[in-house]
Amino acid sequence: MTKITVSALQLALGGSVEENIAAVTELVREAASEGAEVVLPPELFEGPYFCREEDETLFATAKPTAKHPSVLAMQKLADELGIYIPTSFFEQDGPHHYNSLAMIAPGGKIEGVYRKSHIPDGPGYEEKFYFRPGNTGFKTWDGPDERRLGVGICWDQWYPETARAMMLMGAEILFYPTAIGSEPHDPDLDTSRMWRRAMIGHAVSNVVPVVAANRIGTECGQRFYGHSFICDERGDLVAEFGAEETGVLTASFDLDKVREHRAAFGFFRDRRPELYGRLTQDI
Repeated sequence: MTKITVSALQLALGGSVEENIAAVTELVREAASEGAEVVLPPELFEGPYFCREEDETLFATAKPTAKHPSVLAMQKLADELGIYIPTSFFEQDGPHHYNSLAMIAPGGKIEGVYRKSHIPDGPGYEEKFYFRPGNTGFKTWDGPDERRLGVGICWDQWYPETARAMMLMGAEILFYPTAIGSEPHDPDLDTSRMWRRAMIGHAVSNVVPVVAANRIGTECGQRFYGHSFICDERGDLVAEFGAEETGVLTASFDLDKVREHRAAFGFFRDRRPELYGRLTQDI
């Protein structure tokens, strides 16, 4: 039997870089004290979600992976605590800018970087102004006991192709750091239920646990709705927050048992890739 213990963090991130990193650090320590081996903070936790509007001065906040304050802080913490921390950050690579994630392993080693594949563009979420579409392809990494971890970033979580691709790359648990909340163009639209259902659908159709971490609080009139959760391979919620809680969600999974369930459902046995060519064609 091989168990893995994972945590998702939920908190407000409207402060300075130093304040936000300190707040995340405190919750990472709490998660580690609960036995978490992999701890997931929300997307772009270094500061307030800056993509509400197009402001060229904000490009100055992007840093190369090896110099980014969020990455450096989580490297130090991963080394101290002996855990994995998938770390979202605003990456500068020469003239290019990405919404990226560094997979930080025990010892503070960066196992690799994933650059967000799907970039949204709409009122309150003007990410195409800031981020180049990722050029890394989907990524998975060895985690505790060489169990494979898959991570998508926010908008990636709506795409079943993202989850399935990571599963075909050997992922045994899926993580989604997120920054999502109110829709400025439609104040009456609450996507929090849809957001959860989309990822729970990935859990069910791939027979895999899913971990999602979102921010909370109001930033410049935009309200982030939290509802971070962890669900099992059947899509049942095993840990969840509402719209306002700050804290740590923790759950453990027997991934050998999950693998048995996945094989028994037959979804991967019964795939028909020869029929799926339409999925790779433009509309």
